Amino acid sequence: MTIASHLVELRRKHDTLSEMVEQAQRSPGSDALKIAELKKQKLRLKEEITRLSQH
Repeated sequence: MTIASHLVELRRKHDTLSEMVEQAQRSPGSDALKIAELKKQKLRLKEEITRLSQH
């Protein structure tokens, strides 16, 4: 896998997590811990995207 294709995949996963977070935040009975974990995953992906983009 090239770095470019890996970045595309990471961005796709980041976008999917963003949608999941937004959807969970709109749900009345959403689990705050689940939302926090999704946000942590998003942050890790964002950091990886930034790291790989700098090369």
